[in-house]
Amino acid sequence: MNPYQFYQGYVPQQTDYYMNYQYNPYQPQQVQDQFDPDRQPPQFQSLERRINALERQNEQQSRELNRQNQELRNLRRELNQTNQEVNRLNQVVERHTRRLNRLNQRLRAVENRLNIPFTAEDGF
Repeated sequence: MNPYQFYQGYVPQQTDYYMNYQYNPYQPQQVQDQFDPDRQPPQFQSLERRINALERQNEQQSRELNRQNQELRNLRRELNQTNQEVNRLNQVVERHTRRLNRLNQRLRAVENRLNIPFTAEDGF
């Protein structure tokens, strides 16, 4: 006895809504093709070229910054050496100035003992 009221050899099939797409799981899909650089749309190729250009520019700027930093280090080193030399020369000048002042005091003392008059035209 057949509860579905169909004859024995016929079984109705449900229509498959997805059969129109004819999906083949072994065939590469469009999503996988997007990562192939030869098959990318033109806007992606131009973006990729722009990214590559920006990366090259970034590398050049990094190299230039490193070069400038090295140059700054060298200039600072030279400046420190020059400052040290200036400080040394200042100390020498101070030492000579103190010596001249002591010699001038001794000279005044000798002039006073010998009654040699002091005039401002002497320069001291």
